[in-house]
Amino acid sequence: MRWMTVTLALLSSAALARDLGQWGAEPGAVHEWLRTPMQPDGPFLSCCGQADAYWADEYEAGNGQYIAIITDDRPDGPLQRPHREVGEKIVVPSNKIKWDSGNPTGHGVIFIGGGSHVYCYIAPGGI
Repeated sequence: MRWMTVTLALLSSAALARDLGQWGAEPGAVHEWLRTPMQPDGPFLSCCGQADAYWADEYEAGNGQYIAIITDDRPDGPLQRPHREVGEKIVVPSNKIKWDSGNPTGHGVIFIGGGSHVYCYIAPGGI
């Protein structure tokens, strides 16, 4: 029983260690919301979190494609994410566009993993 208590305490502190101030500029509700979206084509799979999220307030649509344009000029270091250039265009597969939830950020948000894999795209808008 004692080892379980120690293990839980260590796991809890490890989870807290991830917050290095990267959430400071975001209101609490936005911080929490960025952890909650689920992939539209995999409702049990997370879109990930703020370390994978980039503002994408501009887009292009045509020829059956939706292209999100990175507009995020926040510093990457505090967010612990790879750098993406402002103006970079990302093709968003139609099965990765979320239409089923609000968006309190005031920005379009694209969640991108390694190799430019798109987890989710949530259009600009509010609740």
